[in-house]
Order: sequence, then structure tokens, then C-alpha cells
Amino acid sequence: MNIMEKGREVRGPSLLKGHPPLYATMARLAVRRPGLIPHMLGAAWAFRARGWYRRIPFLPLPSPDYMRWRLETAFGDADATPTDDETARFLVWATEMRARMRRRRR
Repeated sequence: MNIMEKGREVRGPSLLKGHPPLYATMARLAVRRPGLIPHMLGAAWAFRARGWYRRIPFLPLPSPDYMRWRLETAFGDADATPTDDETARFLVWATEMRARMRRRRR
């Protein structure tokens, strides 16, 4: 099934191409460290692409462009694959930062 995104046609499966090694790291972490799952869900929700619910695979995944930018700014290489420990530290840090931002708004 093809869909239109920003004036261009996109095939459904291509939406999952964002950064497969990073998604594999996340899956591995979820199995090895189940305590990180709430942090992963929070990050997925925070970084979800706009209109994710209108595009196949109907998952709140970040856009591939956003993921490339995040990896390039963090590691200097858009194709970098963070280690399990780097990913786990980032997930916990991101959760803590979102909590601090919520407390500040009150």
C-alpha cells in the first residue's frame, strides 16, 4: 500500500527503515533489561512523527530524518549505532528530563 507524505509517494515498509540497528538495540534492551521498557515507551511517544496514526505501520515511530539528525548531533555520524549502555543511559536521561520539564510547568 502506498501513501502520500509531503507530496511524495511512500511505500509502507519503507517507513520502518528509519534506523534498523537502533531498533534492534532497543529490542535487545527490552529483553535484557525489562525495567527500561517504560523509558522506551516514553521516548517513543516523545519522538513520534506527526500524523503517525495515518501511516503504515501505524506505530509512533520517529521519522527517519529526525533519527538521522539525532544520531549525527550525538555521535557525529548519522549512521552511528549507539551501544546498549549508551542507549540505556539516554533513555533514562530523557525520562528524567521530561519529568523535570513537567515539574517546571506547574
